[in-house]
Amino acid sequence: MENPAINEMTTARRSNFGDIGFWADRTALHEAASLGRALQLKQLIEGGASVNMVTVDNITPLHDACINGQPNCVRLLLDAGAQVDVRTIHGSTPLCNACAAGCMECAKMLLEHGAKVNPSLTALTASPLHEACIKGNPDIARLLIAHGASLEAFDLQFGTPLHAACAKEHLDCARVLLKAGENREGGAKVNAAKFHETALHHAARVEMVDMIELLVDFGACVYVTDNSNKKPIDYTKPGSLTEHCLQYYESTPLSLQQLSRVALRTLLGTKALEIVGQLDISQRTVNYILYET
Repeated sequence: MENPAINEMTTARRSNFGDIGFWADRTALHEAASLGRALQLKQLIEGGASVNMVTVDNITPLHDACINGQPNCVRLLLDAGAQVDVRTIHGSTPLCNACAAGCMECAKMLLEHGAKVNPSLTALTASPLHEACIKGNPDIARLLIAHGASLEAFDLQFGTPLHAACAKEHLDCARVLLKAGENREGGAKVNAAKFHETALHHAARVEMVDMIELLVDFGACVYVTDNSNKKPIDYTKPGSLTEHCLQYYESTPLSLQQLSRVALRTLLGTKALEIVGQLDISQRTVNYILYET
């Protein structure tokens, strides 16, 4: 007697696609995972359906569950042996999808099952941290950074995650990146450039005074020029608050106090929090150095 769970699937054919599974059109398993139908998904799995079935775009049910933020389905698939780092033809992993969907629970489960927080990037993909910053989810960004996400991962559309956060106007994500201590320079590199374009260029282009002030506080250079020989101020609207803000910073150098904070943070890097807390200085000064005020 034929298994009804298998019959629910569209016709699949074996291929030489490695250990991913079968090459198939969209299956009932994909549909259940996408729509959050956990009971149906469980029945299909118990009936013998392969959790690693792929569509012609190499999308697995796990991809579908993650991009639609279905944690119950993600759990069922992972427990049934779904491959955690399988990639679509565009290079996206389930973790990339979970971060793009803003699903913290899905992201946590994937990381607990060994998902790579820094998958290699292709011309068509961004890292999980990029996805979190593009969507404006600082909590997921913190989670990824805690698991070792690279602050300097570079994608072809935006550049670094900080570029993405600024281009998409997500101030909280930019702050999380800048205050992180992933590399020896301490936090995201504020003056990292894509084609000589920095995060400050993005902040100026989207007319965000708060973002500009944050970046300058962390040492962003207001004089840097991009490939078009334009400074950040050249992307502001004449007479706008952002233009006035950048005019002020161009004409008023950072104070010695601010320069000292940037220099100290750069020197201490990942040890900043630990070392500064041991210094015989006031809590107010500690908070200033650590950007807690």
